[in-house]
Amino acid sequence: MLGLFAFSSLLGFAQKYNYASFEDYPTPSGSLTEMTYSSAQTDFQLWAPTGQKVELKIYSAGKDGKVIKTVAMKRASDGTWHATVKGDLDGKFYTFNVKKDGKWLGENPGINAHAVGVNGHRGAIIDLATTNPAHWCCDEAPKRNDVVIYEMHHRDFSISETSGIEHKGKFLALTETGTHSPGGHATGVDHLRELGVTHVHILPSYDYVTVDETKPEVPQYNWGYDPLNYNVPEGSYSTNAADPKARIREFKEMVQALHQNGIKLVLDVVYNHTMDIDGSNFQRTVPGYFHRQRPDGSWGNASGCSNETASERAVMRQYMIESVKYWMTEYHVDGFRFDLMGIHDIETMNAIRKAAEEINPDVLIYGEGWAAEAPQLPEGKAAMKAQVYEMPGIAAFSDDIRDALRGPFSDDKQTAFLGGLKGNEESIKFGIAGAIAHPQVDVSKVNYSKAPWTAQPHQMISYVSCHDDMCLTDRLRASVPGIDETQLVRLDLLAQTAVFTSQGIPFIQAGEEALRDKKGVHNSYNSPDNINAIDWSRLDTHPEVFAYYKGLIQLRNDHPAFRLGDADLVRKHLEFLAAPDCVVAFRLKEHAGGDAWKDIIVVLNGNNSAQEVTIPEGNYEKVVDNARLDLNGLGMVTGKKATVAPRSALVIYSK
Repeated sequence: MLGLFAFSSLLGFAQKYNYASFEDYPTPSGSLTEMTYSSAQTDFQLWAPTGQKVELKIYSAGKDGKVIKTVAMKRASDGTWHATVKGDLDGKFYTFNVKKDGKWLGENPGINAHAVGVNGHRGAIIDLATTNPAHWCCDEAPKRNDVVIYEMHHRDFSISETSGIEHKGKFLALTETGTHSPGGHATGVDHLRELGVTHVHILPSYDYVTVDETKPEVPQYNWGYDPLNYNVPEGSYSTNAADPKARIREFKEMVQALHQNGIKLVLDVVYNHTMDIDGSNFQRTVPGYFHRQRPDGSWGNASGCSNETASERAVMRQYMIESVKYWMTEYHVDGFRFDLMGIHDIETMNAIRKAAEEINPDVLIYGEGWAAEAPQLPEGKAAMKAQVYEMPGIAAFSDDIRDALRGPFSDDKQTAFLGGLKGNEESIKFGIAGAIAHPQVDVSKVNYSKAPWTAQPHQMISYVSCHDDMCLTDRLRASVPGIDETQLVRLDLLAQTAVFTSQGIPFIQAGEEALRDKKGVHNSYNSPDNINAIDWSRLDTHPEVFAYYKGLIQLRNDHPAFRLGDADLVRKHLEFLAAPDCVVAFRLKEHAGGDAWKDIIVVLNGNNSAQEVTIPEGNYEKVVDNARLDLNGLGMVTGKKATVAPRSALVIYSK
């Protein structure tokens, strides 16, 4: 019996640390939370089923300094290692180190740190309740009729002296009120409230690698698509990166201030890859498990960043779901934008949506429905744009309408509808309808999609530019020969009229309402402030642009015809009208969506000459005409013909 017991123990040892496939790995019996603090003791756990030993190390400092305590963790049957340290450890720091195949993989804060020291290499032991701002328990997201997304980078938004903001490049910039441009126009959160946007989409704001948080006085810039600790705010956006509580408290203060100003917050999340493989907390915890491999054993690279994560594996899926829930419950985040969503599998995205809706039925989830190259997933299983109809309640960006308006992503100098190039009309109509099946849209003529890809129109994000491309003004200068400032403004406003009158969710890049430029830089992910900073003085020199954008948002908010939200209603009420080349015209008819206006006609003209379209005979009031917008009216159109000015839009309605 003793010999059999000894043999069974050895066999059990082999089963504990070596598995035939990733599907055989034991899964955690509970959550992936790795540190639970109380004043009496702190409990630690780490899921590391292939580890032979795991050590917990306690430090007094978040960087440098000697270990003050080393604890050998004990393994449970589910592959999770546990340790409890008695006493009050508030303000201390910790790391894990896993030993596998006789080698220590390297100290790290685990895969699921909720607080870290400077630069994120050590976890921080804190009482999260002490990071809550006053009245945090009463914080609630505002209720809004529509969704209008405003994408911003913290540094771009506030770093310029023209912003009038004190906390430049910080979370707290969005808590300041009473700030102004040199000419007196409201900036900061006052500006956002006046503009009327409903959601602020912040570029990655979790702890990322490429900005050295120990040097706040040194100008440093990155978009943040190089993840380190996914569940901790980025320290360089706080006023004190060395204080683990500061970044958490200030992020919460930002969310609270936005909510108090009627604005929701969307967090840009980058679960699709890690900064690298060897330095990744995931790889140092369970090597190979969290990243996909090609058939030859090399790392998959659907992100274009040397790796791709494996969302289809049970614990990576659990991790993503828990992370989204954590940002919603701890930080009151209202939505998520998934970077390169096409790398994730459809089942995981649907599970995330279900879990998020249980916390907040109004949660907003959208992403990029593509990848840098094909992910290591079976055909049809990836959350690509073409599969959005399989993901209810999840939206994707429409490159169809984007590139039909301004030209292809691959060639900055190539124009499209905005440059008077015919042949893009069907792609724009497809975007106007929200990428649903519509009897008047010939999908065979759409630029990238040969089949409808949404089940409902709100699954399409309508936009013409975002952070990772030329901004709209730069693109127009690059692609429309001889364009002057007047023509630039006209085409800018025309583009956004298409975006805001579509049945999808409108999305704009921060500063577009102030004719922002990036001096022609296509990919400004690490460009200096003189490229990326928004010059808010342009609000003073071009107030008509801001007024037009504000008016488009108001038009959409006031008139449900532009946001029907149901594919059958769109097919019933949205009628495209015959139009010349490089003109798109449509009617929203019969009090669409219960609108007070009976018929609304929108005409978009990309030609450098006036164009005429035939309309149902009647008496119409103009609210958009010749690059002007006034919801109080701009005159009448009577009869069966309507003329639209060059490079502009016409919006008319009848009662």
